[in-house]
Amino acid sequence: ALIGHRGCDGQCPENTVAAVERAAPHVDAVEIDVRRCGTGELVVVHDGELDRLTGASGRVADADWEDLRDLTVLDSGEPIPRLGEVLAAVPEEVGVNVEIKEPETALDALDAARRADSEVLFSSFHPAALAALRDRDPATARALLVADGGAASAVEAATDLGCVAVHPPIDLATEPGFVEAAHDAGLAVNAWTAVDREDAERLLAAGVDGIIADRWDLF
Repeated sequence: ALIGHRGCDGQCPENTVAAVERAAPHVDAVEIDVRRCGTGELVVVHDGELDRLTGASGRVADADWEDLRDLTVLDSGEPIPRLGEVLAAVPEEVGVNVEIKEPETALDALDAARRADSEVLFSSFHPAALAALRDRDPATARALLVADGGAASAVEAATDLGCVAVHPPIDLATEPGFVEAAHDAGLAVNAWTAVDREDAERLLAAGVDGIIADRWDLF
């Protein structure tokens, strides 16, 4: 499966409605990031700080939605969207991977996802976020993001949380035995983040199930 990272941010302004709409015809799923702004809305934005993305200063968590909605992403003219707006823009046949950046947003993100037409996979580096989703609705599809460590620890942690998948970086996913260990435990492997064809070919050779990629034209 090809999963468009932040809506294929190598080709589109990341985490925007425009990116999701443009990437959707070319990918099996889109990956987006969610966090909460100062007035409580769930917004689709990767960074905790606003400077790289918008040129504004300060933290997303401190910003009012009224102020955030006037900012544009990377000089694209595209605004920072709310989670519901992005989910509504995804066609029914395209999946969505919602990365939970802050554990305390997990249940509100779940409520938003229930209104979506698409199949939603929740991923997070935070076990607490995945546990909260499991406890509220065991049927949610969940994936553990891992940054380092080995196959054994990643597989054990993901299994303990009742995940369907584990999301390792390319270097971890391509280590001998990683994919096999995950598959033996019944876990899919979606690896991040492929930026070029060489990355994609390494991951295909390793036998991953999904490639989280910055572009849809890697193949």
